[in-house]
Amino acid sequence: MKAAASLSQEIGVKKACDTLGLARASYYRWDLSPCSDLLEAKRSVPSWTLSPEERQKVLDLLHSDRFVDQSPREVYATLLDEGTYLCSVRSMYRVLDEQGEVRERRDQLRHPVYQPPELLAIGPNQVWSWDITKFKGPVKWTYYYLYVLLDIFSRYVVGWMVAHQELASLARKLMEETCEKQTIEPGQLLIHSDRGPSMTSKPVALLLADLGVTKSHSRPHVSNDNPYSESQFKTLKYRPEFPERFGSVEEARRFCQIFFPWYNTEHHHSGIGFLTPEQVHYGLAKQVVKEREAVLKKAYERYPDRFKRGLPKPMPLPESVWINKPLTKSDTMLH
Repeated sequence: MKAAASLSQEIGVKKACDTLGLARASYYRWDLSPCSDLLEAKRSVPSWTLSPEERQKVLDLLHSDRFVDQSPREVYATLLDEGTYLCSVRSMYRVLDEQGEVRERRDQLRHPVYQPPELLAIGPNQVWSWDITKFKGPVKWTYYYLYVLLDIFSRYVVGWMVAHQELASLARKLMEETCEKQTIEPGQLLIHSDRGPSMTSKPVALLLADLGVTKSHSRPHVSNDNPYSESQFKTLKYRPEFPERFGSVEEARRFCQIFFPWYNTEHHHSGIGFLTPEQVHYGLAKQVVKEREAVLKKAYERYPDRFKRGLPKPMPLPESVWINKPLTKSDTMLH
């Protein structure tokens, strides 16, 4: 191997190996082995590298009472102002890194990992989502509060209220009246919300317990565990007629008195096969889908060349709706 190495310096590695009948892979394996003289040459220390004594001097300085709480940049600048140069800022970091001392010095709060709520609805009045959003009032720093209860399967707004304040007592009243209006039986319903003060309050918790309703909350510091309520608020606030500010609480209520009937009875929701929430909530979806199939069939019979993929079918109603659907084995493999 040493002969090959010597010859390669004159005629190149390929010709040297061919001349000696040696595989280049064997040569390179030897070349990179710990006993290789060439590897030792490659590992020669650059002239600008700090000596062990200099590295220890830098480390001692960074550990000194004067500089122990300062960053390398601060230490570097202070020493320059005093007419001293030991090494670059990057070298200081390298010295600290060798000792495992490059880290965030402050104790950072680490949130524990919470199990995501996994909620399934296969029909109306099984899982409701509720939340509160703000409306801007007539002047700065004034707000009105919209409470909304939404069925996640049908997207039907089963109850809403506009108030001057966010209060647990108001939320309790809305829930109690809505459950009565929807004839909710004990053990039938689960209500999901985020962790706002009204949502986690004792009055609401006691009411749900009295009604036999299960409660569920989003994970702390997770913004997307209540997606259906957030989506509904976005639909509301993106309406062309939604104002920048409401002049009074009565004006806010009048707006909602127009919006929610439209949302429930006229808005064709993409998440439920472009049906209206009312059609899904009150069991009219199958008949509507059947009528749509008949219309599409007639269109296909009249203009078959317009449908390249054959007889068209209307978008079906989803059989189930999840909040945080569990990952399957195939999903896990893809991730």
